[in-house]
Amino acid sequence: MILPHTTPGVWPSDISSSRFASTIARDSARDCTIALLGLPDDRGVKLNHGRAGAAEGPTAFRAALARYGAAEPAACSWPRVYDAGDIIPSSSSLEKTHARVTEVTQLLLARGLLPIAIGGGHDLTFPFVRAVAEKFSPLAGVYFDAHLDVRQAEGSGMAFRRLIKDCRVGPLHLHGFRPWVNSREHHAWFVAQGGQAPVDDAAEPALPGDAANLFVSFDLDVIDMAHAPGVSAPNPSGWTPREAERWVLACGADPRTRCFDLMELSPPHDEGGRTARLAAHLFLTFLAGFATRPS
Repeated sequence: MILPHTTPGVWPSDISSSRFASTIARDSARDCTIALLGLPDDRGVKLNHGRAGAAEGPTAFRAALARYGAAEPAACSWPRVYDAGDIIPSSSSLEKTHARVTEVTQLLLARGLLPIAIGGGHDLTFPFVRAVAEKFSPLAGVYFDAHLDVRQAEGSGMAFRRLIKDCRVGPLHLHGFRPWVNSREHHAWFVAQGGQAPVDDAAEPALPGDAANLFVSFDLDVIDMAHAPGVSAPNPSGWTPREAERWVLACGADPRTRCFDLMELSPPHDEGGRTARLAAHLFLTFLAGFATRPS
């Protein structure tokens, strides 16, 4: 299966057959239900004056996944996953990179695959979900982030304003919101669009009950920097991995969830590879939830 604007994902050469990663298909999507897509670009992060490095996220994620997770776990049977490779970012503009992300995601959706993206700047959620919104309408959103990301300026903080304005996606439900790092203006705009951003809401997962279809986006900076130092904007007062796990499991299990992404993994700042390993864990958590969906 050859996709435009992509290059094969980079995996370690010594993956044990006992690891989940050894089961991932790379040549064909036949019999697969999930597509893994790398988004190795952090131009948007740099435009927002964040810490560069998220362009290396997909490769670090695959390296961590290669050494985490059993091929035949005790608790479930994994859905079959196809690695669609990495988007090749445009050298000229963020807009052209976004167009490539949308085009490839459209092709994966056309094959009946549920796409999971690994990034990369959070702006890339916009073109990723844009393709999903074209296929599944109406589409509401659940995202996990310390930030609203509804800036008007081009950059990694623009994704959810663009989804609301350009794609008519909504309402949006933000979890992990930290009011001290978001402007009053942006919060007022978000609420005026029907958005919900409660504070300190990590306890019990509760997905919106009146949505026909959902996208789910997980910015790793929702996690406390003690557990996730390798992100573009570290969070000194974030969630624990156990709190995040409950939500991601619920999102994977909900048949209304049409896509999922894990964003802002920044390996140059990831002491001991802790954040990459956490991203691998959350990816498998989503798959474990997905495995419980009615066939």
